[in-house]
Amino acid sequence: MLSLQLGGGGRVTDGGDVLAQVVEGELRLQGAYHGVGERTPVLVSDIVDFTAEYRLHLLDGVVYTGSQYAAHGRLHLGPPSTDALAFGTDLIAGYEHTPPSAIIVDVGLLGGYWAVIEANAAWASGAYVADPDLVLDVVLRAASPTASVTARDREFIRRPQPTAALQAGRFKPVY
Repeated sequence: MLSLQLGGGGRVTDGGDVLAQVVEGELRLQGAYHGVGERTPVLVSDIVDFTAEYRLHLLDGVVYTGSQYAAHGRLHLGPPSTDALAFGTDLIAGYEHTPPSAIIVDVGLLGGYWAVIEANAAWASGAYVADPDLVLDVVLRAASPTASVTARDREFIRRPQPTAALQAGRFKPVY
């Protein structure tokens, strides 16, 4: 079980490595990632204050279920607003065939405008107070066995890259 802790300086850690950190200024950013490889991607963003944040569970191009999970950066559980559902519906209508058929999209209200916060794998995202049966439908689609993956979702299957142990014949991949 992964246990995350919020430490000093706005750092989120797993007890060792820093997984995320709030850093102000470029010089502080350079020092914050000492030892991180030069080719490691780092996401940089301004700090924003979402009025409300919602998790939407999308299945087959529709908003299947969802819930509010935060207000002004603090936990705030509740049903999704009709505006959040409408934004999610409009969003997926514009990109219907781009994401996998089962995915999570977090959206939020920022300065009076709707924005996408992030997209996540359905099997790795919390349900908050969304309908658990509907959430399970989305998770089961996203984590279905390879043999039952739809043609639309085949492009999202990641094949593991051989490691030194695999190349040496010590282990055999299981698909």
